[in-house]
Amino acid sequence: MTTSTLIERNGIEIIPESERTAKPSDLFWPWFAANVSVFGMSYGSFVLGFGISFWQATIVSIVGIVLSFVLCGFIAIAGKRGSAPTMVLSRAAFGVEGQKVPGIMSWIVSIGWETLLAILAVLATSTVLTQLGIANESNDTFIKILATVIVAALIVTASVLGYHTIMKLQAVLTWVTGIITVIYIFLTVGKIDFEAVMAVPAGSMTAVIGALVMVMTGFGLGWINIAADWSRYQRRDAKDSSIVFWNTIGGSVANIILVTFGLLLAASDPTLNAAIAADPVGALATILPIWALIPFLLTAILALVSGAVLGIYSSGLTLLSLGIKISRPKAAAIDGVILTLGTIYVVFFATDFLGPFQSFLITLGVPLAAWAGILIADIFTRRAVYDEDALFDKKGIYGAWDWVSVGTLIGATIIGWGFVQNNFAADAAWNNWQGYLLGLVGGKEGEWGYANLGVLFALVIGFVVTFIFRRGVIRRQEAA
Repeated sequence: MTTSTLIERNGIEIIPESERTAKPSDLFWPWFAANVSVFGMSYGSFVLGFGISFWQATIVSIVGIVLSFVLCGFIAIAGKRGSAPTMVLSRAAFGVEGQKVPGIMSWIVSIGWETLLAILAVLATSTVLTQLGIANESNDTFIKILATVIVAALIVTASVLGYHTIMKLQAVLTWVTGIITVIYIFLTVGKIDFEAVMAVPAGSMTAVIGALVMVMTGFGLGWINIAADWSRYQRRDAKDSSIVFWNTIGGSVANIILVTFGLLLAASDPTLNAAIAADPVGALATILPIWALIPFLLTAILALVSGAVLGIYSSGLTLLSLGIKISRPKAAAIDGVILTLGTIYVVFFATDFLGPFQSFLITLGVPLAAWAGILIADIFTRRAVYDEDALFDKKGIYGAWDWVSVGTLIGATIIGWGFVQNNFAADAAWNNWQGYLLGLVGGKEGEWGYANLGVLFALVIGFVVTFIFRRGVIRRQEAA
């Protein structure tokens, strides 16, 4: 495929050298555009929900955002070295068939994220149009249906067109959404009550760690399973440090500013803080003057669509890596149908989605963290480039199954789930089975009960076990 072709035809195959022309700095645009969303401000409310002070929350947010996107940058190195999607490159660690275990998990995570962003866009549309007097009880259903159709169409169209279209789109959206977001901050800065902000009491160290885990899973770890998808068009001679740097800067800069401002708003106004739980983006529109609502709505939708486009594009690639024999555009379209159905269900039938969503994040955050630890250790250990043919041949040097990696993923996940628990038991009763090892650290109601240590445990276990026990296997692969 040439860059002039409207629809990207490349699927999960290795990108030809003639098409690997991207620069590390190009990675800034998709990551920044996907994260310069007012939804980031809502995390200020989520972080304060752990019962910590503004300063604790600020430090937690900065550390969690930067660290999680650094981990994304490490995964992106594999994309530059192998010029293939993340879940194909992961076959080097798990085997060609074994990769389907984390691949299915990755596909579910991507579908979940992109559906969430579409839901937020629809809810924000309804809230803003209600404030403008356009939407009311008589036509609210029609407004939501129309918003769902428009949002889904935008997301699916961009993802079907593919990499080159998305990269151009993200570069434009970065400026549009960035400028309007700055205007939003300017218009609402007067709502900040610094006395109320500083009066928020400090929380315990366990609460701080719990908030840190939530931030990491909500930001970088939520994207980590697709990080190499956007670096596979990079030149092979690009510096690894540059790949990590631009990935981290692109994902972190906007989020740090937005979450910090969100902390100030949420700590200043308990009513706004509570409203964010029901409609994270729409609630933020309620403090704007009427004339600013339309620009806010357009920016919010574009920013959320921008993030969803990255997710659905990559979920299509992941679907192909599982062995589905269809073209990449068709895979993206299938995921688009699933996204639309999920959005319709939540918008029209579910009574609450924020609690179940955060519960979902922690639950899938555990195996995702374990997988990330395994793959990062694999990337750090390898000295040679990937065997491109073997990534698609279960009889090649990577084999069909790498039982050390698969066993590590399962073991780290089992341990990790034992040290997390559902913080939203009433809203997500289906997820109350976790935390079966918390008795070792004081029980579910103990000091560490809600710190969600399992995510960090899974990440560390995955990395350490792989780094120690797969070194010999990797050296034999490289020698072959």
